Amino acid sequence: MSTTERAGAPGRPPLPAVLRSVLAVEVRLFLREPLTLVLGVAMPSVVLFGMAAIPALREPSPDFGGMRFIDFWAPTALVLGLCLVGVSHLPAVIGTYRENGVLRRLSTTPVHPGVLLVAQLIIVLATMALSSLVLVVASWLVLDIGLPQRPLLFAVALVTGSASLVASGMLVAAVVPSARAANGVATLLYLVVMLVGGLFLPRFLLPEVLVRMGEFTPPGVQLLMDAWWGRVDSTNPHAVQLAVMAGITVLAAAAAARLFRWE
Repeated sequence: MSTTERAGAPGRPPLPAVLRSVLAVEVRLFLREPLTLVLGVAMPSVVLFGMAAIPALREPSPDFGGMRFIDFWAPTALVLGLCLVGVSHLPAVIGTYRENGVLRRLSTTPVHPGVLLVAQLIIVLATMALSSLVLVVASWLVLDIGLPQRPLLFAVALVTGSASLVASGMLVAAVVPSARAANGVATLLYLVVMLVGGLFLPRFLLPEVLVRMGEFTPPGVQLLMDAWWGRVDSTNPHAVQLAVMAGITVLAAAAAARLFRWE
């Protein structure tokens, strides 16, 4: 067999064309069931607006350094959307495809199953970006919550934290045999992220150990809060937090690639 044949060139369409075709199909399937899109994009803003309907949460408080509770809680609402898509949706989709034999059938065609994974990652990351944009802009326009004061650090923290969540979700998707198993494991991971992220209780009410965990576990909610409100000084370990998020991304992605089961 020649080098060209081993590379799969004959009979196999160019990768960009294949990816575009698969991505178009996956986007159509994604939009046919809009619940994930609505929850992932709109839910964070809806929850934040619901809290803003409570007058006491719109009043400045010394507990939050003179900010309102809704100001303080906005980055946590952002994490809510990231987790809904990256941790819950991605494993469920891949688990369903594995359970229904989609990945196995794809492996017998010129389209490598890896193309499907890339298409799913593009959809997930795009939804995360849209969710974050909607929340930041809507909270600024409607609730008068300030825009991120350190936009570059905020963007880097958001990208790094999102990548760590997606890699963690892909690691779950790599090993679960079915959609039911994926939902179970993903829900447990989701609850842990939400707990240390301050969704159930404001972070200042959490035990110190959970506060520290929230600084160094995906998606790094404390770093997002610091970047949003400009709390950046020499005592904040932002470089370490970013390095930990990046390390989690690399390790989880490598483990997912090594452990991934097509059937």
